[in-house]
Amino acid sequence: MQDDILEKIRAEIDKSLVSGCDKGKGKYENMNSSKCNLTEFVGASSVGDTIGLVIANVDPQLLDAMKVEKKYRSIGIIGDRTGAGPHIFAADEAVKATNTEIIAIELPRDTKGGAGHGSLIIFGADDVSDVRRAVEVTLDEVNNRVFGDVYGNEAGHVELDYTARASYACNKGLGAPLGRSFGTIVGAPAAIGLVMADTALKAANVEVVSYCTPGNGTSFSNEVILNVSGDSGAVRQAVIAAREVGIKLLSTLGSEPVNSQPSYI
Repeated sequence: MQDDILEKIRAEIDKSLVSGCDKGKGKYENMNSSKCNLTEFVGASSVGDTIGLVIANVDPQLLDAMKVEKKYRSIGIIGDRTGAGPHIFAADEAVKATNTEIIAIELPRDTKGGAGHGSLIIFGADDVSDVRRAVEVTLDEVNNRVFGDVYGNEAGHVELDYTARASYACNKGLGAPLGRSFGTIVGAPAAIGLVMADTALKAANVEVVSYCTPGNGTSFSNEVILNVSGDSGAVRQAVIAAREVGIKLLSTLGSEPVNSQPSYI
């Protein structure tokens, strides 16, 4: 009798891990989950066309081909068509909340034909439950928070990202100093991003971590990207100043730029 009860509890836990299809605040939207019963599937979101996957026992030959320094037993995968910065900041929160490490972050030229990037983010851990949880946290952040300061119209987009304490995803993907406040400022077309970068640096006393342009530091996307670090208040001030001028400039090329979630910065 006790064995039957334990088996039912295990079944319910497995079911909740695989489907992850609850909606609402604190839960990511799981698109078309009924179409996929693969154990590798964790969830998907319409925000950024984002999919979350796990490989419980990754083939050693694949790890060798990926040139992974540490041989992890399990990997978690985030892939999307539109986002990059928000997904990296979401993954940063996932790393803080789980016993995982970042294996790789790549930014393909994408945005479904738009001006920016998509992303490929890979977590590593010895326990599949750790990477699954990291993927779930990332999907939740994408679906509920990190796109709050991405504003777009038919001509381009303005993207702002911020964290009070950068962790290993921001460090791996964007060069953020670990443990310090960090912000990313993006404008597309690139001309708008250049003015946003100048505005940010004049608005607050922050340090430039990197400056990326279509031919230097991006995957030839039509963006200028400025990454900054420093005191928490200063980084926020720089990001907010850049946001204001970026939205105004982008609006001259089309409709009023809008965000799909409430601003979090």
